[in-house]
Amino acid sequence: MIPVLIVDDHSDIRRLLSITLGKEFEVLEAEDAASALDAVRRHHPKIILLDVMMPGKMNGLQVLEAIKTNPQTQDILVAMISARGQVADHDDARRRGADAYFVKPFSPLQVAAWVRSKVE
Repeated sequence: MIPVLIVDDHSDIRRLLSITLGKEFEVLEAEDAASALDAVRRHHPKIILLDVMMPGKMNGLQVLEAIKTNPQTQDILVAMISARGQVADHDDARRRGADAYFVKPFSPLQVAAWVRSKVE
């Protein structure tokens, strides 16, 4: 199964996406930047669904930048998921290397369709 990492500090969002994707993908979960980067090193997922606002020293945009500037992980597809829906937020994420941007509240079916389209 293709590994997909879901990174969000809210367990209900992780659970929603996990249920939506769990039959087709190997779902990995992380709740903050440190555990996300650890999961990336250990599992090298094909796709990451990454929240922007998270507790701790790093936010999702910093995690995105760390992934996309590392030659060993820059090929991982990263979709940002955020309550921040302004054009400037979307543009900032794209500049840092985001492959997609979904605004909360999002449709889990829309996210799953994007994930499926990237692995076919």
